[in-house]
Amino acid sequence: MRRVLILVEGQIEERFVKDVLAPFFEPSELFVTPVVLVTKRVKDGPNFKGGVTHFAKFESDLRRLLRDSDALVTTMLDYYGLPVDFPGMSTRPAGGSPLDRVRHIEIAVDQHFGKPDNLRTFLALHEFEAWLFADPGVLADVMAAKGLEPSLAAIRAAVDSPEHINEAPQTAPSKRIEGLFPAYRKRLHGPTAAQRIGIERIRRECPHFDRWVAELEAFAR
Repeated sequence: MRRVLILVEGQIEERFVKDVLAPFFEPSELFVTPVVLVTKRVKDGPNFKGGVTHFAKFESDLRRLLRDSDALVTTMLDYYGLPVDFPGMSTRPAGGSPLDRVRHIEIAVDQHFGKPDNLRTFLALHEFEAWLFADPGVLADVMAAKGLEPSLAAIRAAVDSPEHINEAPQTAPSKRIEGLFPAYRKRLHGPTAAQRIGIERIRRECPHFDRWVAELEAFAR
């Protein structure tokens, strides 16, 4: 049995890990556990969880997880909206693809922590909602708006992969979805659609996500 701790930024990602990733890896006896990022620690009462406000809070939580040497530690944070003080953000390559830029930051974060053997930094390109474009028909079904499937499909067809749907405030994946489906609720509809789409379909459509899952599969072996 091998364990993976995944530092996530909120409840959407927590549900994705529990409902989609965990069942996928169970046959390999790889047990993945989401750990929600703590945004504020309080002396008395529960801590505040969710969201990445700045690198120092993320660093504190990640170092705490890395002390558990029996587990592989990875992350599941959105590249879109990542705080500017993260390692590598100020030195991102101006040219190249989104894949080049996100890998640059992931490598910089690993280097910041000394590249420990049990760390695999992962950032979702550009955010969780990009994966829902792996199968536009599923999201349209979840939203009970099958007539809008062609609009979702057109967004997907205009780019090389769902992960290329960009990070601008008006055109980020979640903004595209909310523009088509005003009733869309991240915590409810997002994980439900991802679960129905399934890991394998997302992997076929999203090469950066596929690379991450492959790394976890390699660890399971």
